[in-house]
Amino acid sequence: MDRGSIEYIVGCMATYNGEKEIQRIQTGHRLKLVEFWNIRKGDRVLEIGCGQGDTTAALAYKVGNQGFVHGIDIAQADYGGPITLGEARNQLLDSDMGDRMKIEFGVDVLSDEIDFPPMSFDYIVFSHCAFYLRSEEELTVILSKVQKWGKQLCFAEWDTRIQRLEQYPHLQAVLIQAHYECFKESSLANVRTLFTPADCLRIAKDAGWTVAREQIIQSPDLQDGQWEVAMTLKEYEGEINRLEVVPDKLRSLLHSEVELLKAAKEKVVIEPLSVFAFVAE
Repeated sequence: MDRGSIEYIVGCMATYNGEKEIQRIQTGHRLKLVEFWNIRKGDRVLEIGCGQGDTTAALAYKVGNQGFVHGIDIAQADYGGPITLGEARNQLLDSDMGDRMKIEFGVDVLSDEIDFPPMSFDYIVFSHCAFYLRSEEELTVILSKVQKWGKQLCFAEWDTRIQRLEQYPHLQAVLIQAHYECFKESSLANVRTLFTPADCLRIAKDAGWTVAREQIIQSPDLQDGQWEVAMTLKEYEGEINRLEVVPDKLRSLLHSEVELLKAAKEKVVIEPLSVFAFVAE
């Protein structure tokens, strides 16, 4: 990965206390995705679930001055920390790449008010945000609705098929969250629904897309596995105790799963899951 490209992109982004190394690693991963998706200069891209702009910035760099990236997210601008979505957006829009981006928050892509003319975009990007959705049905409806807006769908999400023992804690943390999220009516959690690669391919097909290419992308330096494990161990007890209706046997199972996670954390250096990506037409 070109170090100069990463440095340029990171220089356009907001970083907490000026610490740029975390963002360099995150940006390097996003550039791998953009390269696999084959996004090029002059392309017009709609990014759904843009968040703080990690992928948005990489996309904007690749499309260049003649291209355009429109990022939307259902979260509000004051969501997130230690840097909010709004703060991250402002930094990007004030940067050298700002004139090739539009970023909007509080946008529900499924709202009747949200629409674009047919084939407004060369690519529709849906990256690292499927786990945030409420259900398979929601993902199916989203992928179906956006089909008329763009020529190709670019998708990426954590690959639940672990390939190394060091990835097990990340998977276990995801599974724990996915289990107790089944009993919530609403949530702001990182993992609300678990999707396997097979699920994602099936849902894309059901939504009318034809998958042209797929790939497993490795970015072992990403910090997300460590973050997910730490958050799960910190918050699981409160999350479980707040559940109003849950079988006692499931409560016991969740506590046992947490003990397995604690033991695994002590045995291995945590690596993130690989990422499953595909392009569909």
